[in-house]
Amino acid sequence: MPVIALIIATFAAVLQVWIFALESILWTRPEVWGRVGVKSQDEADAVSRHVFNQGFFNLFLALGLFAGLIMGHSRGGHAIVAFCCLSIVGAAIVLATMGKAYLRPALLQGILPTLTLVAALVL
Repeated sequence: MPVIALIIATFAAVLQVWIFALESILWTRPEVWGRVGVKSQDEADAVSRHVFNQGFFNLFLALGLFAGLIMGHSRGGHAIVAFCCLSIVGAAIVLATMGKAYLRPALLQGILPTLTLVAALVL
């Protein structure tokens, strides 16, 4: 896997950690849940367990990416990075199907792993 792909994958992992922090640590803040269209504290409380779980899903994908990156230029490391990137892209595609309001978050979530995969295939 080219170095540029690994660099982009690193940024994708960092973004997944940030998403984890928003969903699993900072979710109780109105400025956080308000960014995703949640309109009230009651609504935020109602989805908080689901969002908490979702945050850990993002964290585990980030940890997978970091593990693959630490393994360096090995087939196993590259396979782990590719698998995690494909999983994130898949999740972004699912998110994009949820409606127009979700297109921007889906693009944000999916662009870095997509660029990683493209760089790995083309370069």
